[in-house]
Amino acid sequence: MMKQNSQSGLLQQADKIFQSRNYKEARLLYLKILESPQNPANTEEEIHLEAMAQLARTYLILDEKEHGRNWLARTADLVNPQKYPKAWARYLGVLGRFQWKDNNLNTATTTFKTMYEFSNKNKLYEQAVDAAHMIAITAPHEEQITWAKRGITAAENGNMTSWLGPLYNNLGWSYDEIGNHRQALDALQKARKYHYQNKNDLPKLIADYSIAVQYRKLSNINKALQWLTPAQEWADKLYNENPTPDHAEWVGHTHTELAEIALLQNNINQAKKQFTIALEKLTEAKMPQWDADAFNELKQKQSQL
Repeated sequence: MMKQNSQSGLLQQADKIFQSRNYKEARLLYLKILESPQNPANTEEEIHLEAMAQLARTYLILDEKEHGRNWLARTADLVNPQKYPKAWARYLGVLGRFQWKDNNLNTATTTFKTMYEFSNKNKLYEQAVDAAHMIAITAPHEEQITWAKRGITAAENGNMTSWLGPLYNNLGWSYDEIGNHRQALDALQKARKYHYQNKNDLPKLIADYSIAVQYRKLSNINKALQWLTPAQEWADKLYNENPTPDHAEWVGHTHTELAEIALLQNNINQAKKQFTIALEKLTEAKMPQWDADAFNELKQKQSQL
């Protein structure tokens, strides 16, 4: 029992580090759980299976999919929904994310819906919120708003405030996709309120950038620049301090938005300059690998100027 309690604490610590986006450090802790001395009866303990599934997710996030698939397959061989419900729910969450990143959106949505129903049935409410959050990303557009709102309601009822930033963010961008920028702005402003309760800089920066995008789409350029300029400077600062792909990505996105504003102002030279910087940083962030269509669209925009 002492050993299990110790490993449970280690899993909680690893999850907390994972949520802070320090994926490599979290990976070391998940591995530590798996590498601890075990007898044959302990190899299928739920904590070990949760760590194994989450280890696969760290590889996915860090663009090492094949290593992640190996760990995911090992989890699938051992996990049992009746015996290990928490591990099964976590496994489904990771499996669905692999399907999502493979662009198998219908399959991913089916997996997340299974996870949602299973989690509610087994009173795993945080896992149910996670599933709703992911369905709001992978489902067809007409379902996304419904699932985002369903996730928000569940998170508010369960006092899971750490979920409300991502959920309102999903809702905002779902409204954006159907051209409802007023409601998108409202949802993204609510997302910002919760993201600013986070210690990490990047979610806050993304929240400010997102508000800037909606003001630009509402043709309020002054407001857009009021939000975007400090967000862009913040992105540069984070990148200069720690030039990771994540930080490069947001330097790229903020410069893309500056280019879009320059186009609205009919400042073609400035738009070209900003697109050039954006493409350089988004290449560094490996965007051609994870969103080739959007990257090629940016290249085409620049080439037409």
